[in-house]
Amino acid sequence: MSRIAYVNGRYVPHRTASVHVEDRGYQFSDGVYEVCEVRGGHLVDARRHLDRLERSLSELRIAMPMGRAALMAVLREVVARNGVKNGIVYLQATRGVARRDHAFPAPGTAPSLVVTARRADMAAQERLATVGVHVICVPENRWPRVDIKTVGLLPNVLAKQQAKEAGAREAWFVDAEGHVTEGSSTNAWIVTGDGQIVTRPAESGILKGITRAVVMEAAKALGLVVVERAFTPQEAYAAREAFITAASTLVMPVVEIDGHTIANGQPGSVARELRQRFHDFSEVS
Repeated sequence: MSRIAYVNGRYVPHRTASVHVEDRGYQFSDGVYEVCEVRGGHLVDARRHLDRLERSLSELRIAMPMGRAALMAVLREVVARNGVKNGIVYLQATRGVARRDHAFPAPGTAPSLVVTARRADMAAQERLATVGVHVICVPENRWPRVDIKTVGLLPNVLAKQQAKEAGAREAWFVDAEGHVTEGSSTNAWIVTGDGQIVTRPAESGILKGITRAVVMEAAKALGLVVVERAFTPQEAYAAREAFITAASTLVMPVVEIDGHTIANGQPGSVARELRQRFHDFSEVS
């Protein structure tokens, strides 16, 4: 089956899909995005993702490209046309096409909207979760508004490449105070020796991950203690467990950070349970 993309009102072959050279997403990274898990052909936590999309667009003063019902219909149609049973659907909205100028274009400029979907190898993800992943720490060098899910991801790209070259799966940013903020494409968590699940507060310095929110709900429902506070790489090295979360990875155990083996070097029981029970607490539409 050939892949299909939605681009500004049209469903087109993925291989020929394109946006205008003066689209502000291309020129200025002037746009936002969302990634939603697809499971069994259904969208996972789409309501939460669209809530965050609306907030991100509002923070940048970009209009929603269409109403929520219409957008949901496009997301479902792209998933269906690509035959995606398990994978992701990607949505990107920008301020639109206009002559290159840093200031906003004239009022009435239509936002651009692109939606794509692709399959994921669920078996490979499950195999990875049974052995866990490695993480490195890198200095925080992003703009302060990482709470907005913008397409301006160059620091994240460089951090992810640094991790790859180091034989790791992810990079955790560390701020000027020496505390972990989040990963290049994930939220960061540890489990302390007394069993507390710790992740940085989402008021500033990190993205309010949708998977993060569901994991917090799941943990509390399962009787686990969740504490939102900053932690250092040194505390992570000595933790009982560590893990990362994102729509594309769900709950992924971390077994090594900066060359330090976490506990016995095996995925921990808390991360395994949260991964196993995740979809009991997520929304499906």
